[in-house]
Amino acid sequence: MFQRSITRLLPKTIKAAVFKKAGDISLDEKPMPVPKLGEALIQITTTTICGSDIHLRSGETAAQVGVTVGHEPIGKVVQLGEGVTGFEVGQRVLCGAITPCGTCSSCQEGMGTQCGGPAQGCKLGFSLDGSQAEYMIVPHANYNLTSIPKNLTDEQVLSVPDILSTGLLGSEYGDVRVGDTVVVFAQGPIGLCAVAGARLMGATTIIAVDGLENRLEMSKKMGADHTLNYNKCNPVEEVLRLTEGRGADVAIEALGSQVTFDQALRSIKPGGRLSSLGVYAHDINVSVAMEGLAMGMSAKQVSFGLCPGGRERLRRLLNAVQSGRVNMEGLVTHRFKLDEIEKAYDLFANQRDGVLKIAITP
Repeated sequence: MFQRSITRLLPKTIKAAVFKKAGDISLDEKPMPVPKLGEALIQITTTTICGSDIHLRSGETAAQVGVTVGHEPIGKVVQLGEGVTGFEVGQRVLCGAITPCGTCSSCQEGMGTQCGGPAQGCKLGFSLDGSQAEYMIVPHANYNLTSIPKNLTDEQVLSVPDILSTGLLGSEYGDVRVGDTVVVFAQGPIGLCAVAGARLMGATTIIAVDGLENRLEMSKKMGADHTLNYNKCNPVEEVLRLTEGRGADVAIEALGSQVTFDQALRSIKPGGRLSSLGVYAHDINVSVAMEGLAMGMSAKQVSFGLCPGGRERLRRLLNAVQSGRVNMEGLVTHRFKLDEIEKAYDLFANQRDGVLKIAITP
């Protein structure tokens, strides 16, 4: 009865940030979505802009024309489709940037990021309507919806759907062990979360590399022991100095550029691990780093990864935030209403005013 009354009160149209073409993401009106079998309709209370949204806006990556962008939703349940269990109307929830089905061969092998094909787990805001809107459909809701603890605010958990999951993956794929030295190249939101992830996984020496002092200061708050400004030093030489010539056990590349990939590869020890999280707009020329690879004889390992999704993954990340071992709140530096989304994009794309993460509230 309550669900039916909520449905009757819903508007017929919603505001949404829509991908029109390369260079054009703008606010528009769309019909109110209706959840189908296995889906949930949530009202967005807070979302944000990701670096991959900027790649979309610039034309470096592609999405379906007319799709609502955004993939970091915080909200509350409005309507549950048939077959969705364990949730109630009005409950505060989030879902991951990656929304796997949970049943295909990739998901069954623990590779939900590849659900439906290479990198096809990344659907929200690319092929499915995403979170920069007043309302959003969560696909495969039983697998992807996660309840938010009552004592956590939206801003405390805003990084959980994407950047915290991605940042932690850097250490997971890099097989960070207790006592390791880890160097993280680029201290944007992903890199900062990679610093926090390395600390959670047991690294005892964490080195953060960036060219902006405000980001390096934030990295200290996230757990970095040393910070290197690449405008003032050669970061590879400094990593070798700090490790007495040995090299780091693990390097995490969190930008997606030839320069950072090359430096990360050169900074690790023989047999070290490079975990790359960056979204590369162009091909990486590995031959540039062949000296770092020692012509294939140094046994260095390289891995690439996307942020895992799914209810259990997000539950664990929420536990980390709730325990106080990870504090994401300081990452939100700016706040905009959904009506100001184009202004927010301009600020974030041009990295003005010390922006790290933007909270968007309908």
